Amino acid sequence: MKKKLIYSITLTCMMLGACSDDFTEIAPTGALSDEALQNATGVDLKLTAAYSVMDGERINRQGEGTAAGGDNWWTDVVADDAHRGSTDGDNTALFQVETLDWQTGNNWFLGRWSALFGGVNRANAVISLINQIPDGDFTQQLGEAQFLRGYFNFELQKFYGNVPFISVENLDNQEFNQPNPGPIWAEIEADFQAAIDNLGSDVVTGRANSWVAKAFLGKAYLYQEKWDEAFTLLNEVATESPYELNTEYVNNFNFVGENSAESMFAIQFVSDDGRSYNGNGAGTLNFPGGGPLETCCGFYQPTQDLVNAFQTDGSGLPLLDNYAATDVANDYGIESDEPFTPHTGPLDPRLDYTVSRRGIDYNGFGPNPGKEWIRATFADISGPYLPKKNVYQADEVDANRGTGGWGSDWSGINYNIMRFADVLLMAAEAAVEKTSPDLPLALEYVNQVRNRAKNMTYVQNEAGDAPAANYQIEPYAAFPSQDFARKAVRFERRLEFGMEGHRLFDLRRWGVAEETINTYIENEGEDFTIEKVVDGETVTISAGYDSKFKTYTDKHNLFPIPVNAIDQSGGVLTQNPGY
Repeated sequence: MKKKLIYSITLTCMMLGACSDDFTEIAPTGALSDEALQNATGVDLKLTAAYSVMDGERINRQGEGTAAGGDNWWTDVVADDAHRGSTDGDNTALFQVETLDWQTGNNWFLGRWSALFGGVNRANAVISLINQIPDGDFTQQLGEAQFLRGYFNFELQKFYGNVPFISVENLDNQEFNQPNPGPIWAEIEADFQAAIDNLGSDVVTGRANSWVAKAFLGKAYLYQEKWDEAFTLLNEVATESPYELNTEYVNNFNFVGENSAESMFAIQFVSDDGRSYNGNGAGTLNFPGGGPLETCCGFYQPTQDLVNAFQTDGSGLPLLDNYAATDVANDYGIESDEPFTPHTGPLDPRLDYTVSRRGIDYNGFGPNPGKEWIRATFADISGPYLPKKNVYQADEVDANRGTGGWGSDWSGINYNIMRFADVLLMAAEAAVEKTSPDLPLALEYVNQVRNRAKNMTYVQNEAGDAPAANYQIEPYAAFPSQDFARKAVRFERRLEFGMEGHRLFDLRRWGVAEETINTYIENEGEDFTIEKVVDGETVTISAGYDSKFKTYTDKHNLFPIPVNAIDQSGGVLTQNPGY
């Protein structure tokens, strides 16, 4: 058809003698030429497009769409925070991710890879366009594009370890088949530093500024154990930036608290009337399989291990060394019409803003009734809990609930890629690990986070006249040693950021993923194997962890390079070790 069209135009030109030689170089209807974009409006349009891909949504995306989102929820199912959820047979590819049966052709690994390189290319396109404009001051826009390229590459580095760096020159020359000989930390650091140099410090909703760039460069240093450099930047952001903790912890996960003082860099989701293209499509599976709004699909269920971590010792402090020795009471194996008594022991109040448990209020919808809201059966590895941070509050459904193409929910709740609590705890970690440790300062930062949790409004009972559980939390009196401080900081990260997509990457960078995850799998299997009397006979109910999970080994510390990408590169890309 194209050849026929060109032939027809050529014949017409010959007859009329009225066409130039470049008649085929006509911009398609609805598209802008490069020349038309070489102005402030064009730069802003391309920059907006670069921000827009943070949620993973883009044309011609490859792989699993629900793996593409920036909240990284599905990585929690590899770690000890979450199960894949739903029934074992629903979405086999994610079941394989959770059970450590990793294949290089798994479309979840490709989904995030594709989305992130889409972001790199869009950031490069902004920089390339600015380079083509001879006049005007685009310093701020350049800084934002440099930050975004640094962010997308940082995510690639976290996930895959050995990734190619695609430069502006590669984009301009369409040279995308670049090798991946090792980490790209130097390029990531350079982009974040350039962003710091070029960005202003003003806080603009949904946009990067110099404080955000400093926090991310500090985070990049932290991942490389460059403790002194990380501390300098993170401590500066902790003490001098305009950000602060919200009074209410829950305001990090609701409509009221969107873009509040704690939100430093967030994906800006919004629900629309009808089908919600601006909602969180990548999180569409992660609502109760039924529940108060008859939602779908029962994925992303918190683990018993995560719930156990919120136990306190009677003095308001966490059980750093033996939290897994006892279980918070759960209703596994118990139907909703059978009696159940919620846990009565002392708990960190953040638990019931993170995990939905039977008998406790579910985001204002009333008490969770248990099994009738759980899609999984007792024979599935999903467990009895539901997520809360990604689900609307009952009084904000109209503001935050959108729909997808098959009746799914596309949440309008922003996702905080970085919030101020993260800066405080990263600064605390660097203070513990730097050349001259500062344990009192680490204590101060950890206690800021704990005191917020202590003084916030607690989840209430059904009558609304008392806390829903035995909540006890207090700050630490001291960090007596570096080893104790290290354990306290690391544990606090789990309590504060549970079900926010950070856990796996923390375990990997601390070098404890193999031991932690294998121990968790063993313990979780024991927790979900029980004996129960049914019709007068004792029966064993089990989710069968022993037969379903493989062992976490060193190779699992990086996700595999998608085989699709290796094939498309013509063999330029090389696979990570062990695959």
